[in-house]
Amino acid sequence: MPPHHRRSSQPTTGEADAWADVLVRWHLLHAVVLTPTGQWLVQDRPNGPVRVLASPADVLALAATIQHRTRSTRPESR
Repeated sequence: MPPHHRRSSQPTTGEADAWADVLVRWHLLHAVVLTPTGQWLVQDRPNGPVRVLASPADVLALAATIQHRTRSTRPESR
């Protein structure tokens, strides 16, 4: 497994937006919306509670958590 690399800069809004689009497109989240204040509204499922994320870094952290959960629950394929 390759070593974990640390970022040299903060995530951008564009990166967070791209990850949000992927998460919604793959039905891993119901909705992710950037507000004019720079906060992100996240909804896991229709009619579910809405969470507020403060920054693009929070969106990328959520994407990493979802990716880890998805990979750890997926059966191994050989």
